[in-house]
Amino acid sequence: MDPTSAPINPAELYELLGIVGGVIVSGLLGFVLVRRARASRQRMIDAVGEAPAPRFPEKKKKPALEAAEEEEEPEEQAEEQAEQPAAEEEPAPSPAARKPAARAREAEQPPVPEPERAPAQVIPFPAPAPARKGAALLPGLQRTRGGFIARLGEIFAGKKQIDPSVVDEIEKVLLTADIGVRTSQKLLEEIRSSLSRRELADPDAVWAFLRRRATEMLSLPAPPVDFASARPFVLLIIGVNGSGKTTTIGKLAARLAADGKKVLLAAGDTFRAAAVEQLDVWAKRTSTTLVRGKENADPSSVIFDGVKRAATESFDVAICDTAGRLHTKTDLMQELQKVRRTVGKASAGAPHETWLVIDATSGQNAIAQAQIFTEAMAVSGIVLTKLDGTAKGGVILGIADQLKIPVRYIGVGEKVEDLRPFDPDEFVDALFEPAEHSNEGAAS
Repeated sequence: MDPTSAPINPAELYELLGIVGGVIVSGLLGFVLVRRARASRQRMIDAVGEAPAPRFPEKKKKPALEAAEEEEEPEEQAEEQAEQPAAEEEPAPSPAARKPAARAREAEQPPVPEPERAPAQVIPFPAPAPARKGAALLPGLQRTRGGFIARLGEIFAGKKQIDPSVVDEIEKVLLTADIGVRTSQKLLEEIRSSLSRRELADPDAVWAFLRRRATEMLSLPAPPVDFASARPFVLLIIGVNGSGKTTTIGKLAARLAADGKKVLLAAGDTFRAAAVEQLDVWAKRTSTTLVRGKENADPSSVIFDGVKRAATESFDVAICDTAGRLHTKTDLMQELQKVRRTVGKASAGAPHETWLVIDATSGQNAIAQAQIFTEAMAVSGIVLTKLDGTAKGGVILGIADQLKIPVRYIGVGEKVEDLRPFDPDEFVDALFEPAEHSNEGAAS
């Protein structure tokens, strides 16, 4: 029998019809519900007039005045929108179109005057602190300051008053110093007689008195040396061997040549070959002219030739070296006196200056040397050398006080610039400089 011709079971047919009918009814019911929901939503939108604003987290509360202003602004905007007729909004002008209009409005508005500005304050650059006058001499006088000046400073240190025992200590320091016994006693007598009892008990007053008297002793009434006062200006250098005569001549020649002067050196120390050779080195170094004779030649003849040449060849300055030691002291003094007479024959009025070179390391012996030379020669100036290598530089006070001869130059080192013109104020400032300042100067 053919399966397709089998009769349909009524129960299965009813079941199939029920399923199809359920699907159709469910679809119709869903369609109706969706339309009702849409219609209800549309009615809510039409009743409110706008879509509900999305909800965001609440912000921090603002002050009451700002909140009130913000609440008023939406209401005013809503009223303005209601009054305006419904029309199409005009498109906003482009930035290029807004620029000419903005420029036109700016041109119509009057310029706003700029507020007056206060003039800029000019802060002056701080001026450098003035250098202490004796600062340049601090390194060269470091050892001299460590002598009797340092010992006096130790006596005064930490004391508000000076009793008689301290005065005795001051006397002991001065008498054992290299300034000489006569000068020390003179200072002590002046301290007792010039200062009142109150000042004598004040360490600062005594210290100030010593500084002032030292300056007065060194400030002798002597005009400054004028190398242009004669042509040639003849300078005679004397002193014992080893005092630094030849080195002083070389440094002085370098200074004068640097000032543009034409300098001639006369090697009159013919008894010491090393002196002539050393002077020859300085002449070459300073581009100056040297006149020399044969070994053991007569010193007077060599110096005569040198001064004559300086006169005939228009030299500005002639510096003459002399012997520093012969067999006896009498021979030396006689030879120097002969040189002086010879120089006067070579050039009228010469020598214009006679300087005695003294080695500061010799201490009180320097005073004795100066007395011997001044008895034989008319010494017009002192050159004190080697101050940087000794604590006996206080001898300069004894020489100036006892011999009344001005100090012209001092040597505080080996360089050319270490031969310095003597300034009493500068010297005393460096000699009595406080310890903290002297250490600064030495370090620099």
